[in-house]
Amino acid sequence: MSKQSPSARRLPALDLLKGFDAAARHLSFTRAGEELFLTQSALSRQMQTLEEQLGAPLFERRHRALRLTEAGQVLQVAAKSVLDELTHAVAKIRHEQSVQPLTISTAIPFAALWLLPRLPRFRERHPEVDVFISADNRILDLDRERIDLAVRYCPEASAPRDAQRLFGERLQPVCSPALASDPARPLKQPEDLARHVLLNLDDDRGRFPWLNWAQWFAAIGIPEPRPAGMVRFNQYDLLVRAAIDGQGVALGRSPLVDQLVAQGKLVAPFRRKHATSRAYFIVRSAQAVRRPEAQAFVDWLCAEAHEEAMGPAQAMLPAPRPPRRRTPPARKQK
Repeated sequence: MSKQSPSARRLPALDLLKGFDAAARHLSFTRAGEELFLTQSALSRQMQTLEEQLGAPLFERRHRALRLTEAGQVLQVAAKSVLDELTHAVAKIRHEQSVQPLTISTAIPFAALWLLPRLPRFRERHPEVDVFISADNRILDLDRERIDLAVRYCPEASAPRDAQRLFGERLQPVCSPALASDPARPLKQPEDLARHVLLNLDDDRGRFPWLNWAQWFAAIGIPEPRPAGMVRFNQYDLLVRAAIDGQGVALGRSPLVDQLVAQGKLVAPFRRKHATSRAYFIVRSAQAVRRPEAQAFVDWLCAEAHEEAMGPAQAMLPAPRPPRRRTPPARKQK
């Protein structure tokens, strides 16, 4: 089988094919030139160049009329198919780019307990923005994974230089209202936890000791009591669900559980909170700088964090009504 020469494999330029397709449809260099914003003479020269590259005439040039040759008819079918496929592919790419979802990466506890319950408020303000939440406890490379934003949970000193602080973290025991009001096992002071089942985060490898009960008791200066029982979980959101169901007392991470407390699903029997050295930070990828919807999401996160600083109970309450004006009693006529 003979090999084709390089010149035989060389394809015509796209502009020449577009010009030919228009001329073949209109059978007029003048009307085809008007469609492509070219003069009649410029398009005519393009077709002469195309014919020279192919080595065959494409048009029969008659007086004020054009007719496709047999080679022109073959090329018209192929050119139309190629240009239609290119047009469809370009439109698809542009559409996918225009509707590319805003991707946010964050740890599972933050996503499940803080972000997802509030996400409908962002959707109400920005219904045109599609959001993809990537919940993962690993630290992912934002640019390599094509992630726009991340909410990172880390020590204050380890936050990226350009990160924006969202809020810190405080710990306090929380439980279901039924458990808190159990007259047989009142929760008046931390020592009363000895009569309850404590829900703990499994940490055999010592990755997050600051989230365990032993650390909390040490922080408030009380010897760790021997509880009535201990249940361990590998995910913090499961631990919180067990606390809501009344299965024991959990070490609540504020502000992750603040909304649950404000809704009455959990109760904090003791007022004292212990602040950890960890906080939540917003991190942007390089591509997020070019996306206004990413800035809109950052602004919304900061507004929600501001409401947290005001106090979850106050943030959940409706605005107070103005006082009703009292109408003075009508004077009696003398």
